[in-house]
Amino acid sequence: MKRAVSDNILILYVITFVLILFGQILGSLLQFIPFMTGSPAMVTMTMYLAFIGIWVLVLLYLRLSPKNRPILGALGSKPKGNNWKWFLLGIGIGFGLNAVCILAAWLNKDISLYFDSFQPLPVIGIFIAVFVQSSAEELLCRGFLYQRLMRNYKNPMVAIIGNSLFFALLHLANDGVTFLSVINIFVVGILFSLMVYYMDSIWCAMAMHTAWNFTQNILFGLPNSGMVAPYSIFRLDASTARDSFAYNVGFGIEGTLLADVVLILACVCLYLWGRKYGKKPYDVWETDAPRDTEL
Repeated sequence: MKRAVSDNILILYVITFVLILFGQILGSLLQFIPFMTGSPAMVTMTMYLAFIGIWVLVLLYLRLSPKNRPILGALGSKPKGNNWKWFLLGIGIGFGLNAVCILAAWLNKDISLYFDSFQPLPVIGIFIAVFVQSSAEELLCRGFLYQRLMRNYKNPMVAIIGNSLFFALLHLANDGVTFLSVINIFVVGILFSLMVYYMDSIWCAMAMHTAWNFTQNILFGLPNSGMVAPYSIFRLDASTARDSFAYNVGFGIEGTLLADVVLILACVCLYLWGRKYGKKPYDVWETDAPRDTEL
């Protein structure tokens, strides 16, 4: 069967980018809400909550587009892995992998941290806002783009690699970006995709993504993909930071060889686990078309 023009991977890249662009424009209207500005904590919350525009636009697009409407099924409880058990595991994985990298950078004296402040209610609000931002990126890359590529191409590797490559390309304009940081974002995209494929859980990917960003930016005050938040519980003494195998001054731990190795090992572990237990993903398209489901 001949593939439609809109099913081509490059066209899907363009559609996904347009959804991001206009979603961010919609979300940026939050910055004009008076109560969302002022203190560093509120500015930080606003910065992350702006991604709610992507959620609104993408959900509307999926709902109004019959061709894409089945993707909504991947977001709810129909996939077996979309449960609180896997969600909490994702939080743990995101925190744990970060802890390994940050501890290595601290022990190697690449970074020096000091306590700044802890405000319980703002921290809870910021965590929810970080979830909005992180899950919005997962909605686009491991939701819309991944599922469309799974539908359009027989080999699931196209969906897994294809959406991860797009995810990495999105970060090329970030401050302090390096070759290692692009590899890092590509590999973490592979890890998120394997969670959807083997664990059948975009919730787990959303949770890990949230913990990954929150731990770096809000808990320890480190750059997250080159961005530093106005508010954090701990702060980095920037004058003492240095580049090494475990830390990159411009991009944080994500721009390092250590983080790349840690994420690659996590991908290998998840792949071996999935192969051992013969996990298969939930098919949102409910189609009889043949598909190679083995990686």
